[in-house]
Parts: sequence; structure tokens; C-alpha cells
Amino acid sequence: MASLSHAAPARPGPPRWRRGEGLRALLWLSPWLAGVSIFFGYPLLATVYFSFHRYDLFTLEFVGLDNYRYLLQDPRVVKSAQNTLWLVAFMVPAQVLFSLALAQLVTMLKAGVGLFRTIFYLPTLVPAVAGTVTFVFLMNPATGPWNQFLALFGITGPDWFGDPAWSKPSLTLLALWGCGNTMVIFLAALLDVPRHLYEAAAIDGAGAWRRFRSVTLPTISPVLMFSAITGVIYALQYFTQAMIASRVASGATDSAGSSFVPGYPDESLLTLPQWLFHVGFRDFGMGYACVLALLLFGTSMIFTTVLLRQFRRAEEGS
Repeated sequence: MASLSHAAPARPGPPRWRRGEGLRALLWLSPWLAGVSIFFGYPLLATVYFSFHRYDLFTLEFVGLDNYRYLLQDPRVVKSAQNTLWLVAFMVPAQVLFSLALAQLVTMLKAGVGLFRTIFYLPTLVPAVAGTVTFVFLMNPATGPWNQFLALFGITGPDWFGDPAWSKPSLTLLALWGCGNTMVIFLAALLDVPRHLYEAAAIDGAGAWRRFRSVTLPTISPVLMFSAITGVIYALQYFTQAMIASRVASGATDSAGSSFVPGYPDESLLTLPQWLFHVGFRDFGMGYACVLALLLFGTSMIFTTVLLRQFRRAEEGS
């Protein structure tokens, strides 16, 4: 007697309406996907490709890992990385704390809030080049009014942008002067803190510092995370202010035949983006510049990942 074979029933495919939803979702996402592919995916892959070549915009020669080996031997990479990490470790926290303090001050004012908000925000409207040049001249040890003002109190001002020990702190003062954008973000976050939380904390006998630590900080923690991450990314890409301050303080010009190397004084203002620009667009070592770009990208990803994890742990702990 012949045995009957029973075929397994075919699994039904996804409903037609689900496939239609998927196609519509891809259609709506297509501008974003195209933008990411063209302006992020392709440049990243091209950077990786050129990092294995000696490329001067005219000739392309495969050199394998030579550019990466030279990265480990380049003394200016070490110096520029140290300066960049100094900005991340000192300038970013100072800017975040100072912006938060200004925002807290504005929320405590009873009159003239609009005036002080405008005064604190105005420096952000000054172009970066103009603001940096002005700061360098204001802090000139010979003719600048800042040291003359300090002399009224018997204080001898340093050579702000001419002394390697003071050049990065001077850039930090410049960053604090132009922190209006971050201050406005913190101001909006502080104004959104529910008033009843402060009232409940006051009824429980909490002082000003306890209310700030137990009510304000947990409420604005997402804004703190945003400011810290964007500040770190900005510091890792720090270029214009350091380059202009170095050039103006050293008196260098872009005349024909000049061989100015960024970082004056004594490479204390040399940052990774500056060295990347100098290697790629002054020395035309595009292959090695791509290696530096990948180093910056990887460092940004590491810092962003660490900060996100730390903030997530802090939120879970609270």
C-alpha cells in the first residue's frame, strides 16, 4: 500500500498591507538615507581608502600601513593630541559650568532679565575670527587694556597668548566669553523645572544647594548630557580660534614663501584639526591627513559612547 506523503503547509508571507507600510517608510526615509550615504557613508569609506595611499591630489600610490606607522612616530601628533585633550578636560567643563551659572543667575533676577539675557548672548553673534583677534589685542601684555587694568590692583599680568603656560587658559577665557548659546539652552531647561518640586523641597527644609542638587540637576540632566557631548565634539574639532590666536600672537602672515607652522607659542596651541589641515592642505599629504581624520573620528566616538554610558548609569542610579 503506497504511503501518503503530507507536504508541510507553506508559511504565509507578510500581509500586503505590511509590505506597503515598509515601502512607504523607506520612501519617507529615502532623503535621510541618501543624505547619510552621500555626506557621511561615502566620505568615511573614501577616507579609509585614501589612508592606505600616498595621495597628493595628483598621484595615488598604495603604501599599505605606512601612514599608520608614521602616525605613531609623528611628534606633532602627540603634542596636538595633548593640547586637544587639555581642551576637552578643562575648557569643556568650565564652559558648561559657567553657562549653567549664568543661566541660574538670570533665573534669579527680579528685574532686567531681558537685558542681561541679551548681554550674555551678544558675544555669540561676533564672528569667531573677529572675536579671537580682539581678544589677542585686548590681552597684549604691552598695549592691551586687560593687563593695565590688573596693574591697578598691583597684579602683573602674564603674556597671555605668548606664554605656553597661559595660551590655553586664554583660549578658555575666550570660550567662556562666547558661551551664550549654551547659556540659552540651560536657561530654557531651568525655566521648565516644575515649581512645585522646589516648593516641596523647601517645605522639607532643603536649602538652596540641596534644592539645586536634588531637584534642578536631575531634571536638567538630559540638557547637561547634550551640552557635554556637543562641547566635547566641538573641542575635538577646535580649529579657528586656536589658529587665529596663534597667527596674530606670533605676527605671522600668509605672504608668499612663508612657512608658518601652527601652534605658537611652542606648539601649545597646536590642535589635531590644525595639524590635519597643515598636513593635508599645506604639505599635500592627503593620505596621512586621512589617517588623522580617522583618529579624530574614532576619538569622538569613544568620548561620546563613554559619556552616554555614564549619564545612563547616573540616571539608573537615581
